Amino acid sequence: MSLWLKAENLCRFYQRGEHTVKALNDVDLEINHGEFLAVVGSSGSGKSTLLNLIAGLDSPTSGDIIVENKSLVKMNRKDLSNYRASQIGIVFQAFNLINHYTALRNVEMALYFDHTPKKERKDKAVATLESLGLGDRLDHKPADLSGGEQQRVAMARALVKNPKILFADEPTGNLDYENTNQIRKLLRELNQTGLTVVMVTHDLAMAQSEATRIVKMNYGKIVDDSTGGEQN
Repeated sequence: MSLWLKAENLCRFYQRGEHTVKALNDVDLEINHGEFLAVVGSSGSGKSTLLNLIAGLDSPTSGDIIVENKSLVKMNRKDLSNYRASQIGIVFQAFNLINHYTALRNVEMALYFDHTPKKERKDKAVATLESLGLGDRLDHKPADLSGGEQQRVAMARALVKNPKILFADEPTGNLDYENTNQIRKLLRELNQTGLTVVMVTHDLAMAQSEATRIVKMNYGKIVDDSTGGEQN
């Protein structure tokens, strides 16, 4: 597999009064095309901070992030916005759907800012939702959907852009057992099509079951980087 991203000496520090919080402390990481990488650790270990940095949602205190020979740290706001819009998709624990929009409208919005024509936005959104088994939920708003359905809408919103990589931050954290298994299966199937997946989770058993590689974090540092278990 070819290299997609390389993080070098990555640090993210915060000041809380007189104290410096080292949320991420001198982290090196490489991510290859086609991997299913799980980043695991307890709350406060730095895993979500790492995801936010490599997704271009936050800037490091020091260090660099190279994506296909381009530095995220050196990008201006427009370039970072283009990176987020064209190369990555992100799914969050809390779904982050717009409550007064239908499922279809929520997914269409992912294509709004790259000036995709209106009809094409709708066609792509419908096709993506249908591919995730939500063809009969297009006109439903989030309040009328189950947790699992809401997360699949969030997945559709991330995937409609045809990203090179999917970031999933605790994607099953708010789901029950049945819906958790559905999302796990979906992530696995997406990776098997060739999509690179980076999942942040506190669930080591899930990581061992689904991921091809597991990075363990503690106190802002990577403490283990190993091959995951066989995917079912």
